[in-house]
Amino acid sequence: MEHTPCGSRPSRKASAEWFTGEVWQDVILEAPEPARGRALLVHFAPGARTNWHSHPLGQALYVVSGFGRAQSWGGPIVDLRPGDVVWFAPGEKHWHGAAPDCTMAHIAMQEAEDGRTADWAEPVSDAQYLG
Repeated sequence: MEHTPCGSRPSRKASAEWFTGEVWQDVILEAPEPARGRALLVHFAPGARTNWHSHPLGQALYVVSGFGRAQSWGGPIVDLRPGDVVWFAPGEKHWHGAAPDCTMAHIAMQEAEDGRTADWAEPVSDAQYLG
C-alpha cells in the first residue's frame, strides 16, 4: 500500500506550451509501472483551456465544479456541468476548458503508454473556442 497524505504534493501551474489562460493541476494518481493509471484534478480560470490534443489510450473527464466546454475535432462544442462525464477515444483530437465567464474543475483520467499520456497540438483559437 502507498499512502499519499493530502497536501504532500504541491499544486502546479500548467504549462503555457499546452494551455491557454490560467490552469492549475493537482496530481491524484501516478501509478507505478506496470500500472498505467494517471489522474489529475485540473482547475481552469474563466476562458482557460487546453490546446488541441489526443491521448494514446483515451481519456475520461469527470466535472466536479463550475461550467465548462469541450469539443472533438470537427464536432460541436459541448457544455460541461458538475457530474458530467466525457470519454475521448484513443487518438481523438479534442480540447476542454472553462466557459468564458466561469471557472471549471475536472478530474482527468488517462493511462500512460510508454510513459506518454498525451500528444499535444496547436492552441485552440479564440474563434474556435467561442464557436
